[in-house]
Amino acid sequence: ILIFFLSFLPLICSAQEYTVGEGDVLDINVYENKDLSTTVRVSSDSTIRVPLVGEISIKGLTVSQISAKIEKLFADGYLVSPQVDVFIAEHRSKKATILGQVNNPGQYELRGKVTFLEFISKAGGLTSDVGSTATIKHSSASGINKDPVVIKLDKLIKQGDTSLNITIQHNDSIYISKAKTYYVSGEVKRPDSYKYEKEITVIKAITMAGGFSKIAAKNKVKIIRMIDNNKTIYKNVNMDEPILPDDVIVVPESFF
Repeated sequence: ILIFFLSFLPLICSAQEYTVGEGDVLDINVYENKDLSTTVRVSSDSTIRVPLVGEISIKGLTVSQISAKIEKLFADGYLVSPQVDVFIAEHRSKKATILGQVNNPGQYELRGKVTFLEFISKAGGLTSDVGSTATIKHSSASGINKDPVVIKLDKLIKQGDTSLNITIQHNDSIYISKAKTYYVSGEVKRPDSYKYEKEITVIKAITMAGGFSKIAAKNKVKIIRMIDNNKTIYKNVNMDEPILPDDVIVVPESFF
């Protein structure tokens, strides 16, 4: 039983740290005073109505702080040593949006403290063609946009830099970049588009595509590259030549 309780302890603590906002529904339970227990929705001005004490402001307060505030109000001439528990019945106030290379992009609720990786999980995880960065745009309470935060995904996920696993805030907008690609066509075993990586050469790109076919003209490989919206063709390229994103490597057929 103790192990079972301990497994849920982080979730309980997270719920108590949740800052309540407009539209949230709260269950207020007053120990041994069922007639004072109630369910309320937080109004647009961040107030709730509590039996006996009337309307109170809970702007900027967490669940545990609301419990303490109501206990103090009840203790002021109404009840002796009141015990009040507050729970979130419905989360309606905190949301964030994620777009780009996740399996289920869209808007999701923030229930308690939600980290970047937890929010990625809500959106079904990253796609296979995910890029190297995530950009998070914060929106302040005044409506003024703050400077965006750029997260290097490899540093967080592969290198385990947990300092990048930041807490997602209300109205955050997250964009997961798409991987840069290059293309290999013609006489290779697996002509297709491939994820671009730094310092990849022509021969490495061809190797990724399964290598040359039996009828490939190995000494006549071309690169088609867009420069300032103009197509440039490089013929008979060196196999150790580095390629760039969006390059098209063409391996022609040998006729001899």
